[in-house]
Amino acid sequence: MIKKLFLAGLVALCASCSTDALNDSDFVAGDTFTDSNIRVMLIDTLTVETSTIKFDSIETSQTTRMLVGKYTDPVFGTVKSTSYIQLLPETYGISSEAVYDSLIFFLKYDNYYYNDTLQNSTVHLRQLTGNLKPEGDSFYNTSAIAFEDEDLGILTYAPRPLETDSLVIKMNDSLGSQLFQSLQEKLITNSDEFKDFFKGMAVLPDESDNGAIIGFSAPASGMRLYFTTSEESEQVQTYIDFAVNTVGTPTPFFNRITADEPIDYLKTLTHQEIDLNSADSGNQSFIQSGIGIATKIQFPHIKSVYDINGEGTLLDAVLKIKPTIGNYGDELLLRDSLSVFLVDQNNDLTEQLVSTTGTALQAILNRDNQEFNDIYYEIHLGSYIEKLLLTDRETGEALMLLPDNYNATVDRFVLNGSNNDDYPITLEITYAIYNEDE
Repeated sequence: MIKKLFLAGLVALCASCSTDALNDSDFVAGDTFTDSNIRVMLIDTLTVETSTIKFDSIETSQTTRMLVGKYTDPVFGTVKSTSYIQLLPETYGISSEAVYDSLIFFLKYDNYYYNDTLQNSTVHLRQLTGNLKPEGDSFYNTSAIAFEDEDLGILTYAPRPLETDSLVIKMNDSLGSQLFQSLQEKLITNSDEFKDFFKGMAVLPDESDNGAIIGFSAPASGMRLYFTTSEESEQVQTYIDFAVNTVGTPTPFFNRITADEPIDYLKTLTHQEIDLNSADSGNQSFIQSGIGIATKIQFPHIKSVYDINGEGTLLDAVLKIKPTIGNYGDELLLRDSLSVFLVDQNNDLTEQLVSTTGTALQAILNRDNQEFNDIYYEIHLGSYIEKLLLTDRETGEALMLLPDNYNATVDRFVLNGSNNDDYPITLEITYAIYNEDE
């Protein structure tokens, strides 16, 4: 569709466009422009090509969020996250007069959750048998370390992710007493000796869970060894904390995030360079953080704008993307924004897209008509589209949509493609023509 707006002059044009709508455009009207009659066109029929890709892996060790939980998604399959952690004691000394009491592990909510928190969840603590050392420089969502089959501790709980309390899990007294004795007898006096004794722990959900994936703060969580000491005429309980190590090099902490048995379309994404066109996936594209599924966007015929008679200039470009109805709700949440990246021809991220002022561009969820089920993401792409119009050669570059903190969340989205019968993805270009050819 092309809509024509006839304006008497530039003053009327500027009065009708807010600064936000123009996306901080660098457009400057020259003498030729201001001396001419102007015809402004709203073009929304240019082809927008969307597809879905899946990154081979996502680095998940560069975060401070532990993700633990499991649920079954109607599109993305069984989604599960397990945290692998290394612990370090705050001190290595215990009085020879002290008496062992107990060992616990505490998990501090960090306000993140995804899916149904009304269902109970279970946390298992398992001791690692393998070292927390990656093969390369980092751990990824696909990494795994071997652990024992026997639980060090287990807790079934009702998730309350927005509360300030912590979960407390009673741990195995056999481990607790061994650890206490090793510290008391100075068999463990430094971090290397402690890591030889206790390599780390996997914090995982129960296989029967089908509720939510919960975020916990790694720096605010940890293990605590309680013991009693005699002070004058009374017994005093004290403790040593064992903090989750998130500062080592490489960081000995990561989340393993998996999604098994998704819908058939997503099963075709077996390596990163596969593009699943939305025309081949039900006129939809998909996004899932943590797993590495992303929506790719290209504008293959953008230079057809030059087919319009006369000299002209781009005033604005807004991309509107509607989430697919029936694929979001109170449990499968839509976030208020998505991050926008650039990728090369191999689908490798190259940089985050920014405006001319250097501000990171985002897809912002417009809920103005939510009561009519009319909600959509919009991205102001004026400077990016202008760059495409001025580029002489094809580079294979594309836009990529991913959730914010995509390496520390499991947010998922299903978006309408360009051929979708209900509100297809649309690029709206505002283009001004002056000195039009007769």
